[in-house]
Amino acid sequence: MNTPPTLYIEGPAFWTPTLPGWDAARAAFRGEGALADPPAKRPSPQVLAPAERRRAPDTVALALEVAAAAIAGADRNAADVPCVFTSAHGDLSINDYMCSTLAGDPKMLSPTKFHNSVHNAAVGYWTIGTGCMAASNAVSAYGHSFAAGLLEAAVQCAADQTPVLLVGYDAPTVGALASVTDSRGLLAVALVIAPERTAHTVASLDWSLVGDGAATGPHSAAAATLKDINPMADALPLFEALAQAPGSADAPIDLPLSAALALRLRLQAAG
Repeated sequence: MNTPPTLYIEGPAFWTPTLPGWDAARAAFRGEGALADPPAKRPSPQVLAPAERRRAPDTVALALEVAAAAIAGADRNAADVPCVFTSAHGDLSINDYMCSTLAGDPKMLSPTKFHNSVHNAAVGYWTIGTGCMAASNAVSAYGHSFAAGLLEAAVQCAADQTPVLLVGYDAPTVGALASVTDSRGLLAVALVIAPERTAHTVASLDWSLVGDGAATGPHSAAAATLKDINPMADALPLFEALAQAPGSADAPIDLPLSAALALRLRLQAAG
């Protein structure tokens, strides 16, 4: 079996109400910063026009906020970069509204909320708002959605030798859906994976598939507060590693893709 090529990470981005932005998250993961108190309100992504920002659901606002931050950190042109958006559930609040309305009074269904209910709503807003005509994917793999999205982005980057934007996001469960899935809050992450090292590289990434990987959990106190927030919490060990000082190398990170397969990551922070 051929070893997958080393790839390079640029522009890590992070947003949750208690760590609203990568600078805050990086400091907290290093033990050098505190959680925001009170928690931040949802972001207002400038990719969208003012009227669209007001109408956009939380999932779209979060996804576009971190997507724009990652592209800026990587110093890339959003219109040229293929993207992979991954979410276990899409927008659970809208899903609950849709099911409740259809069960009670279907004629009262909001066209705007119906428009935002599709799983690729966030990536659709992104490509329209940025004028991106490159390939775009919306991925879902339930509890393994971050790992599946990362694998998809890495394979695209390696195969096409082009940078790929990865965005992961999920939101809290509401209503009856709380009985079947556990998602407790807002968390979104993003990064750009590139085939070559650049001035904006923050870490090299070696990756492989293994059959014996056990899920790697967060180790910092700040990340531990988020470990059950929603399925994107699987990204926490990767972002903790990205927060480390230049030149540091962490132990392998295993992200399960299924009961029998995991994505193993080895990072080396850029010096």
